[in-house]
Formats: sequence, C-alpha cells, structure tokens
Amino acid sequence: MTERALRLGTRRSKLAMAQSGQVARAVEALTGRSVELVEITTYGDTSREHLAQIGGTGVFVAALREALAAGEVDFAVHSLKDLPTAQPDELVLAAIPKREDPRDVLIARDGLTFDRLPEGARVGTGSPRRAAQLNAYARAHHTRIETVPIRGNVDTRIGFVHSGELDAVVLAAAGLNRMGRSAEVTDFLSVDFVLPAPGQGALAIECPAHDTELIAVLAELDDPVTRVAVTAERSLLAALEAGCSAPVGALADLLGDGQAVTEMRLRGVVGTTDGVTLVQLSVTGPVPTSHGDAIALGRELASEMLAKGAAGLMGERAS
Repeated sequence: MTERALRLGTRRSKLAMAQSGQVARAVEALTGRSVELVEITTYGDTSREHLAQIGGTGVFVAALREALAAGEVDFAVHSLKDLPTAQPDELVLAAIPKREDPRDVLIARDGLTFDRLPEGARVGTGSPRRAAQLNAYARAHHTRIETVPIRGNVDTRIGFVHSGELDAVVLAAAGLNRMGRSAEVTDFLSVDFVLPAPGQGALAIECPAHDTELIAVLAELDDPVTRVAVTAERSLLAALEAGCSAPVGALADLLGDGQAVTEMRLRGVVGTTDGVTLVQLSVTGPVPTSHGDAIALGRELASEMLAKGAAGLMGERAS
C-alpha cells in the first residue's frame, strides 16, 4: 500500500513557495514519499499595515502553527527570521538547513550601488533594522538618504524602483537567490555596515513534537553550524526582549586561521531608525558545542548592549 503524501504547510508567496519547494524535494529524496504543498494565508500576508504596527512577531507564523496543531499539515517551513524566539512545547524545530547568504542587497535604478546613490535618494524598506543602519552609514559618509516604509512581495517592492517611485529598495539576498533573481541585485551590502536580522538566510522546518519518526527524518536536513549560529543570534534577540520587527541586527560567524575553526564571533546592533544613535558591539568565544553554549553567547552580548543603552533604542518590545 502506498503511503500518503506528506503535507508541507507554506505561505502562498512566490518566495515561500520556492523555499518550501526546495525542502519538499529534499524530503522526497530522503523518504521516497511524495510531499504536497499546502498553501496557508497568514495575517502578515493579508494585512496592509507595516509590521511594527501589527506587532511583527509571529504574524507570518501563527496560521502555519495552527495548521500543525490541528493536524492539517505534517510539517511547515518558515523563514527563521520570522519565528518568535519562544518555542511552543508542542512543536519542535526538527531541522535548520544550511544557511543561504545572510546579507541584505540593494536593487537600484540605473544599476547604482549604495555609495553612488544621489543625495536624498529614496530607499524603500519595511525594516526598522535596515533603516537604522542605512541612515547611519549615509550619515557617516556625509550624505543623506530618505528611507521609505514599504510592504509587499518581492515583485511589488522591485516594482517601486521600475516605476520610478523609489531610487532603490533593500531586500534579503537569500530570498532572491532562492527565487533565481540574484541577477537583479545592484549591490551586496557588507555585513560590516548592515548586519542582517537574526536568523536571516536560514529556514526553519517545524513539526509536532510527538511525531518522532518525522523528526528523525527531517533531522537529516539539519546543518549543525547554521543551527548553533542562529541559536546565538536568536538568544541575543530574546535577551534584548525585542520582537522580530525591532531595529536589531545580529550575525554569528566562525573564525579560524585557515587551518581550523577556533572561535565564534557574534555581532549585534540596535539603533534608532534615523541612524543618529547605534549601539553596535561584538563578543568572541569558543565555538559553542551545545545549545546552551550558543544561548550563553547571545545573552553575554545582550547584557553588554543593554549596559550601553540598547533598551532605549528599540521601538518595539516583545509582548
């Protein structure tokens, strides 16, 4: 008797369908079972308000988790940066596959890079984190940009540039890569001046905690290096008590001497959206060998950032 298809819950956007399709094919290769994509509309997809106004945290996730709890789907794929830092007991992150490029990118008119944008250029982004760092970078280089709040899918956002309404928009490299649209990028923004969102570029594969057989299968897709890095980043976010739409950037990377990896560096930033004030710090320590070690690294950095005044710079606190 043929086993029924596994049901994978996914948002309906082109990006979500592309990344869920990649996971579906990987699971099919592992199990020999077919995987059916079940499209689910989330509140974040239907609301036209900006993320900070609707709470940000979990708005792209709740409907998928409800479908998991109701048994309507067997597992779900999320962009990790959209997940609240608190994990429900009844669900488990069975796999965090190898991370895509975590950087932010610019798509600008006339092929412009960020450094060549004209004075007063209108740059679209839905992210307070991006606005804070882009404005700070512009101020440091004695120029001025206007960050314009935008919503919408990738086509909508890029359309603002093509129509001439905006000079540029900032998007995540990972999403464009997964959609096969990286050729449209006019500038890859260095993490040295724009730190990504915690977990940016990584996917989270979630399933019910009681389904031990499926957990074991999905665990084959887990990348330990990515998991420990994003655990540290999300620990920083949690310790700052910030939601996923707060102006917080973080990136953990591995350091070595060319022969072996010896340390992990965790960088974090919090800033006002006008870029006038940033708290940007880093900590470096041994490569975490456990979930607890990664969490401790994030908490250490959060403590230092809070001591430098980070709490007063965050517009959204976790509820």
